[in-house]
Amino acid sequence: MNKKEYKKYAEKRAKKSPLLPDCLKAFLVGGSICTLGQVLSNLYKRWTGNEDVAKMLVPVTLIFLAALFTGIGWFDKLAKHAGAGTLVPITGFANAVVSPAIDTKSEGFILGVGAKIFTIAGPVILYGITAGAVYGVIYWVSTLF
Repeated sequence: MNKKEYKKYAEKRAKKSPLLPDCLKAFLVGGSICTLGQVLSNLYKRWTGNEDVAKMLVPVTLIFLAALFTGIGWFDKLAKHAGAGTLVPITGFANAVVSPAIDTKSEGFILGVGAKIFTIAGPVILYGITAGAVYGVIYWVSTLF
């Protein structure tokens, strides 16, 4: 079977995704995660009286919850139904770091978790830092003139 025939075969066999319901679920779940972040921000501002502390506690809380829910299997169940809605950057990133670590924990903490924890998130970190450095240099050079 050549490449063209295989592509036709795969397209026939693939389950068609209902676009509108999938988009609606992703929007609602992603929006709910963002709303939770705003509610947490408001609560932390009220409790601490300090906006800077609230800005620090919100991502810490969201990362903790995403990691916890990944660990107990809830995040994957939510993602199965919500699709891209769970890819809100902070929770999606936490899931991307924790998932490979959980999958390889049987290999031990050093050769399993330590070696595989950044399998998915590593390239994101690398390219994010590199892009930030490049943009910083471009901005710095542009301010010289």
